[in-house]
Amino acid sequence: MEQEHTSPDSSQEEQIRTRAYYLWQQAGEPKGTPEEYWEQARDEIEKEAPPTESGPVADTPKK
Repeated sequence: MEQEHTSPDSSQEEQIRTRAYYLWQQAGEPKGTPEEYWEQARDEIEKEAPPTESGPVADTPKK
């Protein structure tokens, strides 16, 4: 069996999934579209996440 590689993106997606589920439970598990909980969770996770850039992007050299 191959071992699944986890990337930062998949880790963040798992955090969003967990947060969205928690938000949905806190709302009383209403029927309807889960997208609003996913969006809210993604916004919260992205605000908590450190920036992915280490600094300003360097200019490309001119030819």
